Amino acid sequence: MSLAAVDRPRLNSFDATRIVKSQYGLDAENLSELPSDRDQNLLLETGGERYVLKVANPGEKAQVLDFQNKAMMHLRANIDENLFPRVVTTVNGDQIVSVYEEGQWYKLRLLTYLPGVPLVDVKPHTNEMLREIGGTLGNMAKTLSAFSHPAMERKLHWDLAHAGQTIREKLEHIQETGRWVMADRIVAQFEKEIVPLIPELRKSVIHNDANDYNILLAEVDKSGTGFEPRPVVGVIDFGDMVYSCTVFELAVACAYVMLGKEKPLEAAAQVVVGFHQAYPLMEKEIEVLFLAMRARLCLSVTMAAFQRQQEPDNEYLSVTEAPAWELLKQLEGINPDDAQRIFWEACNLQEEGEESSLLLAKRKKILGHNLSIAYRKHLTIVRGEGQYLYDEEGQAYLDCVNNVSHVGHSHPKVVQALQKQAAILNTNTRYLHPGVVELAERLTATMPESLSVCYFVCTGSEANELALRLARAHTGRRDFVVLDGAYHGNSSALVDLSPYKFKGSGGAGEADYVHTVEMPDGYRGPYKTGEGEIGTQYADKVRDTIKKAEEEGSRIAGFLCESLLGCGGQVILPENYLAEAYKHVRAAGGVCIADEVQVGFGRVGTHYWGFETQGVVPDIVTVGKPFGNGHPLAAVVTTPEIAASFDNGMEYFNTFGGNPVSAAVGLAVMDVIEEEGLQANALEVGKHLKAGLLDLRDKHPIIGDVRGLGLFVGAELVLDRETLEPAPRQANYIAERMREQHILISTDGPLHNVLKIKPPMVFTKENADEVVRRLDEVMGEDFVSL
Repeated sequence: MSLAAVDRPRLNSFDATRIVKSQYGLDAENLSELPSDRDQNLLLETGGERYVLKVANPGEKAQVLDFQNKAMMHLRANIDENLFPRVVTTVNGDQIVSVYEEGQWYKLRLLTYLPGVPLVDVKPHTNEMLREIGGTLGNMAKTLSAFSHPAMERKLHWDLAHAGQTIREKLEHIQETGRWVMADRIVAQFEKEIVPLIPELRKSVIHNDANDYNILLAEVDKSGTGFEPRPVVGVIDFGDMVYSCTVFELAVACAYVMLGKEKPLEAAAQVVVGFHQAYPLMEKEIEVLFLAMRARLCLSVTMAAFQRQQEPDNEYLSVTEAPAWELLKQLEGINPDDAQRIFWEACNLQEEGEESSLLLAKRKKILGHNLSIAYRKHLTIVRGEGQYLYDEEGQAYLDCVNNVSHVGHSHPKVVQALQKQAAILNTNTRYLHPGVVELAERLTATMPESLSVCYFVCTGSEANELALRLARAHTGRRDFVVLDGAYHGNSSALVDLSPYKFKGSGGAGEADYVHTVEMPDGYRGPYKTGEGEIGTQYADKVRDTIKKAEEEGSRIAGFLCESLLGCGGQVILPENYLAEAYKHVRAAGGVCIADEVQVGFGRVGTHYWGFETQGVVPDIVTVGKPFGNGHPLAAVVTTPEIAASFDNGMEYFNTFGGNPVSAAVGLAVMDVIEEEGLQANALEVGKHLKAGLLDLRDKHPIIGDVRGLGLFVGAELVLDRETLEPAPRQANYIAERMREQHILISTDGPLHNVLKIKPPMVFTKENADEVVRRLDEVMGEDFVSL
């Protein structure tokens, strides 16, 4: 029998305090009302402990209260005693006490208060979190399948098995005609397609009210990364427990989880996966799930309309009414068969996810542990096309960080060139072959006239290593000047020249032949953008470093510097910096090396090479990552004079450098850049992207700086725009959330607080708009306090 909200008890705090003292021996230091549907709940605080005093609706039978108590005890004993409230006994050992106050009998119980954050107050709802909620409910369903009680087969208006009758009885309270028609249509479909299947569905005792107020999650661990799991720490409010179809437990939870979601079925699918993993669903249960979810939402809005007329001042009774109507409108356009397919696929993919876990375990066993894997939830990527990567389930991810696949993943022209040449010949440069010569001619044609001699290698690290040898052979010196925060490669010599590495974990510190100068950062450094000739001021630090080295008896062989700073945090060098720095280096007899491994081949948009934006001509240029579009190809270009110094009698040979297949790939990449206008695309789309990010900076205070050229863009995150306190945990949070939105970005910079965006050059304005839109959504979440 349903209990009308108008019958809700109203025990005053004075009487409640006296009863708690006499029945439980507790002195109530504070009593406050908690929201409730038909009972009265009071939060009791005493001696540092908290309890909930539950005053039952007058129409509730003691046997039903005992049913709830016994179910909580059963779950505590078989799952986790901390996950469910404990029933506190009176001084006489009773779990339920009846008292008579002011002409009214009250049935009372005292439960322990569970700490935690209600799901409704947690943003965002991550997939991991939703799966855990599903898993918790699945474990409860499995445990309660072995539980019974004489009062379990009660008739309750919240039981979906009787939803049709309840909704039809209350339909008249829905005032808006369009909503009334929608509700009538939903209940008709439920009665036609689901009710006949109820006899075939598993039955058990269910909690029946796993809404977003009754699921409690752990507090944020503010000492961690911000992405530590937030497990379910509590399930409360057992007042709607009933013996019904087991799958209705899941339907209720999914109905509330979907509220406010742009893609509600995707959120529900995560809960379904968790439930299925803990307590496998049957075919019929998945078949009825979607319509059962809709029926629960319809039941909720219908009851809210009825109860609002009974108790117009009780806001709790209609707390989900507006978003539930919005969700029902969303779900109206979904074919139930499509929803069923989504749930089936989600459950099947869970098994595939277990295969990914096995792959990860094998990788950890057989590969070095300091090989990193991107993202907290690892991706198994099996295919790429254009600016997209695809996982083993076929899910597309917009790739915003892969500047290696310069002209797009698996570009057909590049693939065809590789395949064709590999089928004919692949050998080394000890034999004549036109491909390597043509590639050298094409490459040097993009450079200043003095840079006319090429050496082909396989990687950017090899290129920079060779550049060191060239500089040392030409100058007869060993020492180098490098920028703080720089990374130039993975060889021992280059790790020594990479403060990003040697100052970090596992690093050995600065070697005696390395001289580090301050990064010319116009945002975070001592000289700020817009405050004078900061390029010259920062370059003076190069001069001062060289002078100090000479005073200590060292002579500089060269200056190794990226044309735009990557690991330094997507920093754009201030105007005139390289011109002045190069002047100081050359005055000291050193050579100037431009590391273009990350930013070359038109990425900056205005020019083909990053160093051209500074109006300088280096002595040596290294190129790599984008040259082969994923194929291992890199090069060093230098002057005839430096090449002559290196030609000192010792042969230089690279087994794979400049092989015919690599030459064919390099030529194809350069063809595509030209034929598809990718340099111009980088300029146009990069400006569009940067403008969108600047708009976000005006809206979100956490964005301190937006900088970039072409499709080499960074956004630095700070907790305070005045102090520039970095926000590395928040940056990591955003990158992880974007991955959940199927957009891949990453973080960089010495303080790990810069969002970097350097996508394949086929990136479009529409892609940029999608990135900005998703960033706006994620930055609107409550994460700054992590």
